[in-house]
Amino acid sequence: MMNEAIDVIKKRRSVRKFEPKTVPEEIIEDILDCARLAPTAINIQPWLFGAVTDPDLKREIADLTDHGKFIKNCAVCFAVFVDSTQKYFIEDGCAATENILLACAAHGIGSCWVAGHKKSYVDSIRELLNVPEPYTLIALIAAGYSKEQPSPKKKTLDEVIFFNKVAR
Repeated sequence: MMNEAIDVIKKRRSVRKFEPKTVPEEIIEDILDCARLAPTAINIQPWLFGAVTDPDLKREIADLTDHGKFIKNCAVCFAVFVDSTQKYFIEDGCAATENILLACAAHGIGSCWVAGHKKSYVDSIRELLNVPEPYTLIALIAAGYSKEQPSPKKKTLDEVIFFNKVAR
């Protein structure tokens, strides 16, 4: 018998096509609550999370990105910002991002992680959303009810693991 959490992890896929349907606010808040509960180095919790549902703002965000044009069609765009003065801000932000992706999947919401950190648009999106410095963008997550069921080929377990040392 498979654990529900394991099932969500194994079935989650990136979705880039969404139904024109809103995600209820209580689901958005629960997803954000899951983000806040992510593991964090020394329990610093250096994050600030946004949920963008305004169509004009989503369009502006999409236009600023290089590979996230589909954000304009999602129901909600989650934004993960972290305090860049903290030593483990990237790790903490990525852990929170993964919690958002998994919480979306658990709620039957499709999602796609759009890179943020080190992209040319990081400051533009921070300014667009009125996020103060020293917060920096780690990720954007387009989310909504899926119009597709992607099933990309994944590498086999044998292709990506080793025990103790890599065999030569």
